[in-house]
Amino acid sequence: MTDHSEFVFAALGGLGEIGMNCALYGYGPQRARKWLMVDLGVAFAGDDLPGIDLVMPDVSFIERIDRDLVGIVITHAHEDHIGALVELWPNLGAQVHMSPFAAGLAEARRLGEPGAPDIPIRIVRAGQRVDIGPFNVEFIAVAHSIPESLALAIRTPAGLVVHTGDWKIDPTPIIGAPTDEARLMALGDEGVLGLVCDSTNILREGESPSERDVAATLTDVIGRAKNRVVVTTFASNVARLRAAAEAGLAAGRQVCILGRAMERVIAVARENGMLDGVPPFLGMDAFERIPRDKILALATGSQGEPRAALARMAEDEHPVAELSAGDMVIFSSRTIPGNEKAVGKIVNAFAKAGVEVVTDRHALTHVSGHPRREEMAKMYAWLRPRIAVPAHGEPLHLTEHAAFAREMGAKRVVRAFNGDLVRFSPGEAGVIGKVNAGRRFRDGDVLLPAEQDCVAQRRRLSFAGVVSIAIALTPKGEMAGDPDVMIAGLPERTRDGAGFDEIIDTAIFETFEGLPRGKRRDPDFLSSAIERGVRGAVGNLWGKKPQVHVLVVEV
Repeated sequence: MTDHSEFVFAALGGLGEIGMNCALYGYGPQRARKWLMVDLGVAFAGDDLPGIDLVMPDVSFIERIDRDLVGIVITHAHEDHIGALVELWPNLGAQVHMSPFAAGLAEARRLGEPGAPDIPIRIVRAGQRVDIGPFNVEFIAVAHSIPESLALAIRTPAGLVVHTGDWKIDPTPIIGAPTDEARLMALGDEGVLGLVCDSTNILREGESPSERDVAATLTDVIGRAKNRVVVTTFASNVARLRAAAEAGLAAGRQVCILGRAMERVIAVARENGMLDGVPPFLGMDAFERIPRDKILALATGSQGEPRAALARMAEDEHPVAELSAGDMVIFSSRTIPGNEKAVGKIVNAFAKAGVEVVTDRHALTHVSGHPRREEMAKMYAWLRPRIAVPAHGEPLHLTEHAAFAREMGAKRVVRAFNGDLVRFSPGEAGVIGKVNAGRRFRDGDVLLPAEQDCVAQRRRLSFAGVVSIAIALTPKGEMAGDPDVMIAGLPERTRDGAGFDEIIDTAIFETFEGLPRGKRRDPDFLSSAIERGVRGAVGNLWGKKPQVHVLVVEV
């Protein structure tokens, strides 16, 4: 290591939130540092972001120095780790390293999106070591809720840092290898400078159950079902899809697929041999032609997505799949925070129709893909890191993980958030600066910086509506005809029964007549005055002030 080279870390997403994961590792002198990006994911917009489809990390920090970005590594193919790649890669341009399964899903997505970039992908597998600029990256198998998840051992002349990605300890994961305990222990013997580790389940005691336990539950629940069965889960959880399908086959049922996202994942899984021995699944038309007690459907929509198969069935809007009293829906999934209302709406619709709904409240129909505290303790015992940086969590998770890491013997614990620049070596580890980190919004086909005001305007519109007023003005400062008024989002009448259209008309004319003729001839002054007058008049009688837009045209 040269005298002025440093080994540093910064997160552009995923530290202080769950989702939108994007990490940077840097090595070299400050003015000649090379960077490795790990993951480039999205988060899903909540009710506070009306109209926004996806949230992505602001990568402008690395875009400005893209010549120093030596590579991008994707730890696994969940959207919160890979979902922003297509959108943001063109301004980064670096080669991307990912597993065969992740690459298959990325290619399927590219083919389904006209104009998507042709990204240069290098296939990597667990057990490989690859030189990427000054970084030597070793890929280590870890269990998770999607195939081919990888932890990373990132080596530089300054030391070894392990980036776990998303992981758990599952001795029987159904598909793929279990977490590679032997290799992780060997890394601990080699000497681990730093550990950047998943914090998602740090608040939960014990160990996560295995996918094999869920498979046994699904076999039992599906085996007792009398009529149609629909299993909904994350489309990317191939092990769960296989377990549900095998449970259905064991019960003498045929399996069909409802949902394009699931069809894409299954096609890639079959290409990679993950569904060997499982007969080809049927299309959605099989749902209505096969007897009720002989069909099992695997359906998208476990998070309440309004256009997914499950929601359309709940609303009786699916073109072929219809459920009736006595049928069963199994939620083999966890409701992501923020989706509770959407999922609850579907559950209630099925309950009203007499459809039996089975969730993880009734039986072990789902297990997390993230480690609980006993699993975390094993990881720390295997690796024995000198420095710990909690990642992938909200502030509470990061704080609890920091305390846990100290209990596990880490000599230095750095609780960092998005934008913090953390030094691993040389010298004392800690936050040494800041990099630009924020959010970008996917709004239809447009990518917006978070600071644009359009989203805040939408929030205001959703709260109190809008009044649009067009006034034609003569050169003498008189109205040329009546104003044209459009009202959207306001009640029709006040509490006392007065019409808001009349209140607005009165406010326009009173404001206009109250202005000196010279001021009336000033379009900017006139529009501002009428805006204030109308907002005030409506606000006094409604208790809310709408957005008011006034256009003055001189004729």
